[in-house]
Amino acid sequence: MTLTVPAAFEAADISYQALSPMIVLLVGAFVGVLVEAFAPRSTRHLAQVVVSVATIVIAFVALVLTGDSAGVTVGGTVAIDDPTRFMQGALLVLGLLGLLVMADRLGGDTADAFTPMGAASPGSTLESQAARKGWSTTEVFPLALFALAGMLLFPAANDLLTMFVALELLSLPLYLMSGLARRRRLLSQEAALKYFLLGAFSSGFFLFGAALLYGYAGSIDLARIAAAASTSTGDLEGLLLPGVVMVLVGLLFKVGAVPFHSWTPDVYQGAPTPVTGFMAACTKAAAFGALLRLLYVGLETTRWEWRMGVVVIAALTMVIGAVLSVTQTDIKRLLAYSSIAHAGFILVGLISFDRTAVEGVLFYVVAYGITTIAAFAVVNLVRERGAEATHLSQWAGLGRAHPYIAGTFALFMLAFAGIPLTSGFTAKVAAFIPAVEHGGLSGVLLVVIGVLMSAVTAFVYIRLIVLMFFTEPGGEVTVAAPATLSLVVIGIGVLATIALGVFPGPLLELAQQSSVFIPR
Repeated sequence: MTLTVPAAFEAADISYQALSPMIVLLVGAFVGVLVEAFAPRSTRHLAQVVVSVATIVIAFVALVLTGDSAGVTVGGTVAIDDPTRFMQGALLVLGLLGLLVMADRLGGDTADAFTPMGAASPGSTLESQAARKGWSTTEVFPLALFALAGMLLFPAANDLLTMFVALELLSLPLYLMSGLARRRRLLSQEAALKYFLLGAFSSGFFLFGAALLYGYAGSIDLARIAAAASTSTGDLEGLLLPGVVMVLVGLLFKVGAVPFHSWTPDVYQGAPTPVTGFMAACTKAAAFGALLRLLYVGLETTRWEWRMGVVVIAALTMVIGAVLSVTQTDIKRLLAYSSIAHAGFILVGLISFDRTAVEGVLFYVVAYGITTIAAFAVVNLVRERGAEATHLSQWAGLGRAHPYIAGTFALFMLAFAGIPLTSGFTAKVAAFIPAVEHGGLSGVLLVVIGVLMSAVTAFVYIRLIVLMFFTEPGGEVTVAAPATLSLVVIGIGVLATIALGVFPGPLLELAQQSSVFIPR
């Protein structure tokens, strides 16, 4: 019997400078946990907001200072390249905007959107006592930082195991945050449970697919999977396509693509509105960043085997998202189906497999994300008798009573519709042109479908604008005030929506410079 001497242990090469934005976010989240444990309730909200905002700002500064640290690290499992850094910067900006909306008190003593005690049963005496004492559910801030750290790791993951860790790190806090709404608590908790169960189901698909790809390539490293596919002898070919499909299911679930979209309208409706905006913008951006790396680094050489399936998914996502948005009577469900349609629009550019396609996807997630967070900030402010006015009939006459708020929301709707001189128009052009030029016949067909579905969603948005400005009010609709932080976010959203529509050049140029993945 021959004994094999194990190889000497080799420590992984870790570049802490390249990882510093994620490390800062995790440290800030742990500090937030300590604040939650030891700070008195009277100062806890302010302390959490200060810690969270400072953490994101420091993480962004750390990201800017890592400009010369591009490369793979942590034993090749994390890739810090230009697309990663662009996506991480976008996520930090979007995360900061989302957190400011979460922190807004709207004239009260606590963050208005969240229940005073997450552990209390809806409508219970304990919950009522917590509300009378002015308690606040401030644990949402460290949870948001944990989720944001996972989002930064997601597009940087260079192997399937790291990608799965990032997926769970960003998902688990969101499951909890979705169940913390102050109003309609049962609906909120139902949304959180649905999100958790379906998310766990999709994670199982991802792991099973990763196992199959490991059996195919002998590695979970994306570059080695690509190398194995390019030198394949065909012996293990039966593992490749099922593995790719299952991994894609796990990621397409996060972007809300059809047929993995069923959680989206329920969770968007039930979650606290600021959390809905945070999820709609940041989770979608992080998931598309991970999809870019998976498809362009790991699976690009095998695209002829699975591309048509993703083409069908993109077409279905645009059609179902646009058509079902017509039938919605709840503003948050309407925006949910709108986000599904936008996921389809981004997929059109994603599967074009050209550097310009990466540029279009990067620009789209930024433009869409800023407008989305600002739009949900407006939804969070519109009230009737103190409760959120989410039914469309409650928005009738809003433009007469509050023309500025209604006007800004109308601008965001026009951007979603892709009207020229808004960021939405530039984003769709940036995503559709690569499909026409490099996507072949299927790319042209997808663009035609995208244009038609854009017209359908435009009808939905314009109908809402007519409802706000040209319909008699059916009730006493108000806008919560003071809403300092929310108004700051809405103002930034207005400026970005106009600026990226009129002067998109600087961001497009930055996206172009950030559109090349580093070689392994």
